[in-house]
This record gives sequence, C-alpha cells and structure tokens, in this order.
Amino acid sequence: MRECLRRTAAWARAFDADRAWPFLDVSELIAPEVRLDLRIAVEVEDALAGVAPASLKKVCRAAVRWAAAVRAGVRVPVQFPGDPYEPLLRMCERGGGYSMGEFIDLDGAMVRLGTVDSNLAVQPFLTLASTTLDALDAEGDITYYAKVSEGCPRSSPRGIVRRRVDEERTYDEAFTRNLRWEPTEYLRRCELGHHDVDHVEISTVEAARFIESAVARLSGTG
Repeated sequence: MRECLRRTAAWARAFDADRAWPFLDVSELIAPEVRLDLRIAVEVEDALAGVAPASLKKVCRAAVRWAAAVRAGVRVPVQFPGDPYEPLLRMCERGGGYSMGEFIDLDGAMVRLGTVDSNLAVQPFLTLASTTLDALDAEGDITYYAKVSEGCPRSSPRGIVRRRVDEERTYDEAFTRNLRWEPTEYLRRCELGHHDVDHVEISTVEAARFIESAVARLSGTG
C-alpha cells in the first residue's frame, strides 16, 4: 500500500493532480484518448459488482485503462516508478483488503494516508516477487535486524533476523540458507550480553532487499 501511494504521488505531482490523489486514473493524465473496448468495459463492471470500498473499484478501472494505454503503445516517461497500480493489485491478489479514513486500515494494520509530499519521501519498495512477499507475510508486530560486522555492513549484512510479537508471545526468527524463517536464540543471547556479532534495526524495505538477494543467490536465479 505504501508503494502504491508513493507511485501515484509521483504521477499526481508531475501532472498537478494532487487533488485527485491517491487513487487517480493515470491513463487520463497521459492518454485520455484511449478508451476501453465496450466488451472489456462491461466485463470490468461485472467483476466489480459488490467490490468495496469505492476507491478500490476506481483503482481497478484505472488499472485496466492503464494496461490498455500501455498496449496501445503510449510512452511512459522514464522517470516514473513502474506500474502505478501493481503494488495495490498484488496486495489484493494476496488476500489483502482495506478501508479508508485518516489512516488506511489494512485489515488491522494501519498506514497513515499522509500527503503527496510525505509519500514522495517514502523509501521505494520495488520488490514484488511472490517469494519475497511470502517471506515478509507474518502475523504480529515485526521488527527486522541486520547482522553486521567488518566487511558486512548494513547494506550487505551477514544475515537478518526478526522479532515478531503476536498475541503477547514473542518469536525470534532468522532467515536461513533454507530460504525460510527458523527459530533463533541470537537476539536473546545479545540481551544477555553475548555480542559476538553486532546488529542494527532495519526497515522492511531493507529486509525485502536482503531476502530477494538471498533467494536469487541460493536458488541459482541470480
């Protein structure tokens, strides 16, 4: 959701469409002449029957129109950060939903809507591979840490661990060479004064970058 807000903020600012943000129709900005085939338009409306909230219907219509504009050969300026709708569509495909207010409620997780300016300042989340998203999906409040040492800085750590608190229970897990999260005593050992390897708190974006790199390296796809 944050990445969707960031991408649409970039389009809104470039085309002086701040008032239409966050769920604007980008194809109206770059290719207003492109229209959907009537049959496709009808199929879209049939598929959206009963969908809520109204902003999601708007995004779905805009996403189809965006695809039509791309297929029609409309050129997208290179400075724009990818498909504006892919992050939100991926979220919905994976079972996510939301409701709108001052905060966006993602079925319990709250994301501040903010402004165009505040969302332009958000760190890009460019990793949308299913394997990475699967590794990030988990219940509870999660804090990620990178294990760092000389020669293994935060940008290229020795590994990552996370602390997950769910229903008052704490789970410490490391992302292992098996490409999954497994229990670890690392954080508890550190709390007891055993600091063989230092660690620093990192963002979800940084954790995603490490996971994607590890999957590519260890699965032979990198």
